[in-house]
Amino acid sequence: MRFRFLLVYLNVKVIISTPGRICLFGEHQDYLGLPVIAMAISLRATIRGDKRTDKKVIIHKLDLGEKELFTLEDLTYTKSRDYFKSGINICKREGLSFSFGFECELSSQIPIQAGTSSSSAILVSWIYFLTQLADEPVKWSPQKIGELAYRAEVLEFNEPGGMMDQYSTAMGHLIYLESEPSVSIESINPNLGTIVLGDSKEAKDTMGILKRCCDLRMRIIKKIQLKNNQLTVHTLDENSNLSDLNLSEKNLVYGTIQNRDILKHALSELEKNELNHDIIGNLLTKHHTILRDTLKVSTSKIESMLDAALTAGALGGKINGSGGGGCMFAYAPTNPKLVAEAIERVGGKAYIIKSDEGTRIEI
Repeated sequence: MRFRFLLVYLNVKVIISTPGRICLFGEHQDYLGLPVIAMAISLRATIRGDKRTDKKVIIHKLDLGEKELFTLEDLTYTKSRDYFKSGINICKREGLSFSFGFECELSSQIPIQAGTSSSSAILVSWIYFLTQLADEPVKWSPQKIGELAYRAEVLEFNEPGGMMDQYSTAMGHLIYLESEPSVSIESINPNLGTIVLGDSKEAKDTMGILKRCCDLRMRIIKKIQLKNNQLTVHTLDENSNLSDLNLSEKNLVYGTIQNRDILKHALSELEKNELNHDIIGNLLTKHHTILRDTLKVSTSKIESMLDAALTAGALGGKINGSGGGGCMFAYAPTNPKLVAEAIERVGGKAYIIKSDEGTRIEI
């Protein structure tokens, strides 16, 4: 009812929607400079609105029952992750100008703070929205919108994290993303089966987990490079000299190497004309095992949801996002409804999802 009420009173000139995303392979690897394979999903965030006749920016957050208000005359950050202001600032640095403010409403089907890139999807939508309501509207490619969202979300606030979320939600479907030595993105279009997303409804400390997993491994890599500066996360293998590391540090290095190599195996499979669904499911489970046992980002509830999904016939699955709660997903090409029901029986909220297109203008 709130949604319909606002539509009556807001001018709606532009509607932008953007998908959430899951990370198939390369979880907790992109911020190390390693590649990832991500998939945009059929749950979307939407911004609807138009220009105002003054300098105010008003955002009605329908799902939260909140309203954010500021003015174009003061875009100073007043809180951490002040993304609506940072999006405007980034666009202005790219040459856009805004003589008038905006009023819009934001709604989302994407689980919030659950590892499915709800914040990135909103920011990508916001930047696309800004391109349409600038004094001189522009048509930027999805890749550029993803790049600017990465700047606005990660670089602007010096936060840990890679660029997978922003590029994946902007570009859509499946992408293989390399960030080193330069950004390179390949679209992948396999005949991928149905996926069931499960929200544990457990709150998670995204920044804390990212910082722990990122900073610790970055320190270990620098420690290795003191003895051999030719070694990188791209060239390390299980025969590399790790004699200066303790057992815990070695396990983290081995886990990183194994997940890197799992992704390589998955990429070769996803690029085939005929996809072997059993292999994909098995690789997802192997990836999850390392995330659980080495990086320790899973929870008992996530484990019960994965166990229930596998028992119901899923071919594999993993935790999604930073971990410590949030979502998991199961690969279920033949029986997604049974898998969804199994996840809900152990307390999760299930969504049957598929690959979806990237950010788009609706009208």
